[in-house]
Amino acid sequence: MNLSTISRAIVLIIPILLVLNGCGRVVDPGKRGLRWRPLTEGLMKEPLRDGFYWRAPWNDVFEYDVRYQSFTEKVDVLTADDLSVTVQAAITMRPTAEEIYFLAQEVGHNWYQQLVRPQFLSAVRGVVAQYTMVTLPERSSEIGNKIEAVMVESLKGRHLDVYSVALSEIEFSKMVLHAIEQKQAKEQEKEQKEFELVIAERNAEIARIHAKGEGDSLRIRAEGEGESLRIRATGQSQAQEIITKTLTPDYLKFKLYESPNAKMIIVPDKLDVPIIVNPGADRPR
Repeated sequence: MNLSTISRAIVLIIPILLVLNGCGRVVDPGKRGLRWRPLTEGLMKEPLRDGFYWRAPWNDVFEYDVRYQSFTEKVDVLTADDLSVTVQAAITMRPTAEEIYFLAQEVGHNWYQQLVRPQFLSAVRGVVAQYTMVTLPERSSEIGNKIEAVMVESLKGRHLDVYSVALSEIEFSKMVLHAIEQKQAKEQEKEQKEFELVIAERNAEIARIHAKGEGDSLRIRAEGEGESLRIRATGQSQAQEIITKTLTPDYLKFKLYESPNAKMIIVPDKLDVPIIVNPGADRPR
């Protein structure tokens, strides 16, 4: 085979390959296809699964991705306390594979921008507006679930399947952050004062208990000493009374004469004043 023959074969094969290439279409995995026959039936209702499909050069096959896709939006919202925050929300969804014909007829390939996005922004603003600013981080999961419920309801019958909605980020303005810092500082100061008040009340209670204990101790001691003095005084009184009853004149005279250190006492019969005579220690009586 000479060179001219090869050249003629190539010239013939290339158009054939181009024609064959134009007569086929591949639907990729994770997608669905719709036949488009503009000269006869128009858009066909039956979805095509992944694979290779023959077609006439003037016909086509439109593909729709039916895998879950995530779309993220940054939304400026006002909270329940009228503070502006920026919320980054992500919605994960996909077209319903068996209903892509109706999706193509009603919306087309640009279904997120034309149909979903406006409703998604509205749902985010509406739900976040029900919460105060400080509760957004801790209740982000709850907020995401509420936004998802709103989107499922609003897209009902629109041939789309919503999988989830999540708040991935919450941005506060500098003014709001400063206000948060001031509020936290005041709350910490309040907590510190409350703690100090609790400590002071506890110390005061301890002091009251201690003072009451000392007071009770002093009272008991005073009552004991008083009782002791009363008993002692009663005993002394009773002893004095007994002694007084027993100190007769004859007994006193006896005790006077009995003492070896006693002096001679002469008491005239008719005198009330005694005469005391000291005979001296060395003189016999």
